[in-house]
Parts: sequence; C-alpha cells; structure tokens
Amino acid sequence: MVRTRGTSAAKGKQATRGGGRSPVAAARGGRPSAWTIAAVVVIVLFVAGLAVYFVTRPSPHPAASAGVPQGVQTFSNLARDHVSGHVDYPQTPPVGGAHNPVWLNCGIYPSPVANENAVHSMEHGAVWITYLPNLPAPDVATLQDAVRGKPYVVLSPYPGLPTPVVASAWGVQLRLTSASDPSLAQFIGNYQRGPQTPEPGAPCSGGIGNPQP
Repeated sequence: MVRTRGTSAAKGKQATRGGGRSPVAAARGGRPSAWTIAAVVVIVLFVAGLAVYFVTRPSPHPAASAGVPQGVQTFSNLARDHVSGHVDYPQTPPVGGAHNPVWLNCGIYPSPVANENAVHSMEHGAVWITYLPNLPAPDVATLQDAVRGKPYVVLSPYPGLPTPVVASAWGVQLRLTSASDPSLAQFIGNYQRGPQTPEPGAPCSGGIGNPQP
C-alpha cells in the first residue's frame, strides 16, 4: 500500500509557494478597516487645521511688525479732561492732554484744524500727520497718498512746526525732514490704534470736520 500523505503535503506547500494565499495572509494584506480610514482622516484634518490656524491667526500686536522708527519721543502723564475753549499745549503739535468733548473726523484736511478736537481723535487712536503750510505740492501729494484710506489718520497743515513734517499720536511724536521718509509709514503702522491708545475702539468719524473725500 502506497502512502500519499507526504505527497499531498508537498503539493500543498508548492501551491502556497506558487501564489496561493492562506486565510491569515489574506486577512493581513486585505483592505484597511473603516476604523483605520477614519483615524487617518481625523489626523489629516487635525494637521490641516493647525496649519490654517498658524497661517491665518491675527498677530496680537499687528503694529509691531512695521518696526518702531528711530527718533520717536514719548510723553506720559497726559491729562484727558474734556474742556471747552482754547488749551495751551507744551508740544507743537500736541500729543495729548485736555481736549474738546467732540473729536475731529479722521481724514485729509487742506487747512489747519483745531488742536483740541484733533487731540480727542488721538485719544481714540488716531495718528495726526502735520506739515508746514509752505511744503511743496508734490510733497503734500506724497503725504496724502501715504494716509489715504487709513481710517484712523488725520492729515493737515500746521504753522510753526519744528520740522517740515511731524507725526503725532497719543503720547508719542516723530519729527521728519522729508515727506517721503519711510519712518512715516512705520509710525502709522505702530501707533494707529496702537497699544498707547487710551480709548481703543472709539470712533474717528461722526464728530466734527469735513475731510476731503
């Protein structure tokens, strides 16, 4: 009697080696489960969400990105009383102090504006750009281009300035010899509604004055 068990086992091994897949191998090499797919999707969405957050989140101090220009003077202990009538300010132009109860509407003015109203606007976060009345027209146009469209900037001529252009905000001031000085844009970027603003969020419209469109 001839035994065939060894032959059958050998054939089974040959079949497996020849490309046949055992049940265990099929289970290991099959498609991923629904739980695996869900986990991968969750991880991908989480990573993508983190990337979007770090790219689009606002900076806690957006003005600081412009860099603080050199030569900025700072002033402290400024009064904030509402008064009527004329106020004598120690700075030219003023950088803060007692002021009129009505603020000046931000924008471009072809004529001088009242100190008392402009100071109130600076209390709300406005930057006040002033220039000598005899500044050449091309330089005035340069200043207008620099401030146009900025909601918290006032531009006006100012007699008796110590330099051709002076940029002021509440408690800070920068004297400039040129309308095209890049420090002007830095000053606006840092101090328009900057951290020194006593009343951030207060309006710079709905007050007094008719700026140019």
